[in-house]
Amino acid sequence: MANLNVLSGVAAQGLVGKAQERFSDKGAGTIEASFAAVGSIVDRLHAGAACDVMILTGPLISRLASEGLLRAGSARALGTVKTGLAVKAGARKPDVSTAQAVEAAFTSARGIYFPDPVKATAGIHFMKVLAMLGIHEQVAPKLHAFPDGAAAMQALAAAEGEDLIGCTQVTEILYTPGVESAGNLPRKFELSTMYTAAVCSRSTNPEAAAAFVELLAGDAMRALREAGGIAPG
Repeated sequence: MANLNVLSGVAAQGLVGKAQERFSDKGAGTIEASFAAVGSIVDRLHAGAACDVMILTGPLISRLASEGLLRAGSARALGTVKTGLAVKAGARKPDVSTAQAVEAAFTSARGIYFPDPVKATAGIHFMKVLAMLGIHEQVAPKLHAFPDGAAAMQALAAAEGEDLIGCTQVTEILYTPGVESAGNLPRKFELSTMYTAAVCSRSTNPEAAAAFVELLAGDAMRALREAGGIAPG
């Protein structure tokens, strides 16, 4: 029985949890998974962390493969994840269908929760959206950044008060109890990110790692991927 180490962006946390159950139920082995902002996961791999399976954005997987850190030909696309807006469960959902509506939602909010603006895909994009709207200085006192999207959504769920909003990838919104989706970013600000799984070159169980990648990307998990916010690429 294999014991696999999975390093993954937080966007895939829900999917990995479901796949882990199926993998273990089949007697294929156990999964030790670690989740963080994609930039932090890359840093961990470069620092020598144990890794059998890597799940990151497509461009990062390609870059790591070119560095020889991932097994050639092992990458499988999981699907695309959009970035959306969230509110506390049961709270009024603001209109976020247009750029003007998003600007109004941000400027009227009492607090805005989002992931790391340097290492998290959604956090980096969120800062670009604020720059495009020209409201960064105006909303700066309301900004609450967290290491990743899951932590941001957990903080939003626990926060007291009304008129709070969050921005992160939809998988992290759907995965977190206590928050609800208010809708995806409108087309002008849309971010659709391809996530990909691959076998790490330093894997001590490459065959089992490849089997887990196939489980994540295969037809058996299609419905769970889509339900969790990962759309076909």
